Amino acid sequence: MDTAAENNGHLTGLSPSRLSRIGDHLNRNYIDNGKIAGCQVLVTRHGAVAYRQCFGQMDLERARPMAPDAIYRIYSMTKPITSAALMTLYEKGLFQLDDPVSRFIPEWRDQRVWRAGSGEAMETEKPKRPPTMRDMLCHTGGLTYGRALVALGAPDDGHPVDLEYERHGVQRQGVDLREFVRRMGRVPLRYQPGQRWMYSLSTDVCGALVEILSGKPLDEYFQETIFDPLGMKDTAFFVVPEKSDRLAANYQRRADKTLKLIDDPQNSSFAHKPQFLSGGGGLTGTIDDYWRFCEMLRRGGALDGARILGPRTVALMHRNHLPGGKELTEMAIDSFSETSTDGVGFGLGFAMVLDSVRAGGLGQGDYYWGGAASTIFWVDPVEDITVVFMTQLMPSGAFNFRGQLRNIIYSAIED
Repeated sequence: MDTAAENNGHLTGLSPSRLSRIGDHLNRNYIDNGKIAGCQVLVTRHGAVAYRQCFGQMDLERARPMAPDAIYRIYSMTKPITSAALMTLYEKGLFQLDDPVSRFIPEWRDQRVWRAGSGEAMETEKPKRPPTMRDMLCHTGGLTYGRALVALGAPDDGHPVDLEYERHGVQRQGVDLREFVRRMGRVPLRYQPGQRWMYSLSTDVCGALVEILSGKPLDEYFQETIFDPLGMKDTAFFVVPEKSDRLAANYQRRADKTLKLIDDPQNSSFAHKPQFLSGGGGLTGTIDDYWRFCEMLRRGGALDGARILGPRTVALMHRNHLPGGKELTEMAIDSFSETSTDGVGFGLGFAMVLDSVRAGGLGQGDYYWGGAASTIFWVDPVEDITVVFMTQLMPSGAFNFRGQLRNIIYSAIED
């Protein structure tokens, strides 16, 4: 346990001795037996640090201990940042949640919805309503991830719509955001907008919408509107050369449960600025940077004098926007996702716990997301807690870090 955690127990209402179980658990079950290379955990309550610790190594091949300022590929934890960026434009009156996306992307005006068949024999129908801005933030617009997530554990059912993504070149390599969304307009929707939920490329569309509405490249808008004001000095779409020694290695869990290096920090695909700025999964950053983003949300949209969003906008974002207040269990089409579905709803960029009994865990009302390399965060406005966990292990479904950490952290609350 670090000194900050011991000293802040009286400020946070969290027992330092009980929080020390985090280290015991992670070392015994993941570090010592080599299931992960290393990780970091940061727990705060009422804005004060309750627990902060590094474990293991950030680079097994070079025997480098995990560093406090290590840089991680946060993948889908980019999504909440993109959603927040889009909502800053909502606050400027540039769109309404139920505006059709085609208002801003004309190529979407003639979209159809898959009904049956495949290829040339595919049967489609007219959408009962067009996909909206809310749908893009909520993953309820009829989009999918194509076959891009099969390697991460998504079922490959060979759905005809996923094959159409491939046929029309809807991919996140070799194109920019504008061309990406133009191509997407040619692909039939998987389901009628608003009737189902499916984890999808929707947040990449949100990134394109940020560019269209702001008139600025996504990375510039992020920097000016979120990163600079919040002091997120190490978050970016790529790692500059002078910071490359801080990039953690990324590993994949093999079938035999050993670790395979899949992205070497010294030859990383994140060492160069990508052509496609993925609002759905392209950012890298540190645990401190992401905590500052989370703390801004916990404080109702502002941090250290910088206001990013209004408090009512933040509250709107982490309300359940699924039709009729439904849970994901009632709405979701089976696919890979960063959340389970029981007792869980979805808002404007986040999942949230609606029923802790059905969700099977302590705490209720928190909102959260994760990334493909097993990074996770959550913000709990009820208990006033923020948690960020960073590691680099793919796929993210290998271990339930979120559930295990929640059990330890919430059982440490003493007030």
